[in-house]
Amino acid sequence: MELYTNLRAGEKGAYLSIVTYIVLSVFKLTVGYFGNSEALRADGLNNTTDIIASVAVLIGLRISQRPPDDDHRYGHFRAETVSSLIASFIMIYVGIEVLISAVENMLHPTNEDPEIITIFVSLISAAIMFAVYKYNYKLAEKVKSTAVKAAAYDNRSDAFVSIGTAIGIVAAIIGFPIIDTITAFIIGVIIIKTAIDIFKEAVYLLTDGFDSKFLAQVRAEVENMAQVREINEIRGRQHGGMMLIDITISVNPHLNVRRSHDISDRIEKRIESLNSQAVTFVHIEPYDPKEIVISEDDYHF
Repeated sequence: MELYTNLRAGEKGAYLSIVTYIVLSVFKLTVGYFGNSEALRADGLNNTTDIIASVAVLIGLRISQRPPDDDHRYGHFRAETVSSLIASFIMIYVGIEVLISAVENMLHPTNEDPEIITIFVSLISAAIMFAVYKYNYKLAEKVKSTAVKAAAYDNRSDAFVSIGTAIGIVAAIIGFPIIDTITAFIIGVIIIKTAIDIFKEAVYLLTDGFDSKFLAQVRAEVENMAQVREINEIRGRQHGGMMLIDITISVNPHLNVRRSHDISDRIEKRIESLNSQAVTFVHIEPYDPKEIVISEDDYHF
């Protein structure tokens, strides 16, 4: 199945993010400590949360590849959404720690200016993270993975955070040391905001939130089919990278089972052409007006 193949391919992006974040977090925390930069240390802590988030994505991708069983008839695709929810809680905790540390430094400031090397570390980190973002975004588009795309956007935000860190350090070196601490505080806010965005998206999907625009697109496609007399109901939900579409239609009650089945197949293929990850379940009911008129369209496709 293509979806399982895409999930396996998506692991490459998760592994790349994990390795990159491990190296950068150790590097930033070390240089930030010896280089007297609170902002760079906060950026390093930000990357530690990204390690956890990337590991959560990887675990979710792995579990999602398990085939359906007696307890999970639709498969395990929502595992990546659950792992994102867990990662958001961890990121909120670390973001709060960064805020507390920044406030303490504002109340008890030190007179030590950051070392120049911390600027270069921030800029190099920004360039690396932007390159990782480009790779993961292209991979997400190729394998159609919402989890990998979310990881890519996180990579991009980390690149911007590192650029902001460099600006804060420069300001501190030229005579405004409080800017370095303020930058650390802003980074803490960014961590929490990113976590909240991930949390909201995960909750939205777990509570069966769905793209209403796509459903409208599906409705328009099905309504244009001559054999469909009426659309009674249409619903959708996201199951990991897979879309589950439930649609109830009314057709001519005089059609035999074979013709009704052919109509169902046409609808499934039509929706799949809109999104290759869509799995459609069609329920057919008899159209019941006062007078039934059989047309040639009911028998010819």
